[in-house]
Amino acid sequence: MHLCASQTHTTQLLLDFLGTTAREAGSLYVLGDLFESWAGDDVLANDAHAREVAGGFKALSQSGTLVAIMHGNRDFLLGQNFARAAGATLLPDPVETSVSGQRVLLSHGDILCTDDVAYQDFRRQVRSKAWQQSFLAQSLAARRATIAGLRRDSEAEKSTKSDAIMDVNEGAVQALLGEHQFPDLLIHGHTHRPQEHAITVDGHHSTRWVLGDWHQNGDYLRLDASGCTRHLIP
Repeated sequence: MHLCASQTHTTQLLLDFLGTTAREAGSLYVLGDLFESWAGDDVLANDAHAREVAGGFKALSQSGTLVAIMHGNRDFLLGQNFARAAGATLLPDPVETSVSGQRVLLSHGDILCTDDVAYQDFRRQVRSKAWQQSFLAQSLAARRATIAGLRRDSEAEKSTKSDAIMDVNEGAVQALLGEHQFPDLLIHGHTHRPQEHAITVDGHHSTRWVLGDWHQNGDYLRLDASGCTRHLIP
């Protein structure tokens, strides 16, 4: 969703969704990049937009829907304080679950983009406990300035990378499916390339669903006894 205070229409689209359609669900899974960036949970103290988003999830949780949120590459610093404010559980990546008898593997998806070696090196660095402790020890203003610089660098680097490098590696997809005994479904985001992919490896059949972004429309997958279906919110 890449929520930020300046994109009010996207935030409102999400809040409307949380107050209506999402309440029909037993569980709601957000697979990373809920926010465009996240400098640390102390943001909640003085950021009305962040509190509004957390409040929307909290109201959904209190209505009886389980809320589970996974870290993305933009908001990997979401912590337990945010989770409590949102009434949510933070998920590891990847994580297995079961929906209506279907085995489902969930991931943000960036771990599958193994052709982008520079990004994978950066990901390992910023996901380390030592890096995060050092970063969070800085002032909020300094952290936000650092994040803004990293985003500029990232956009500049992406302009020189091919589309193929920034997509998932099929070998990495097959390896992940094999590690988890070939679940029925693998669902991820990150690439902004919404699609359904049928995968067969050594006689095992799985389906990979890729989530779309919320830049133009809302996009979500609904899983129930009839299977998995994609839905757009204009």
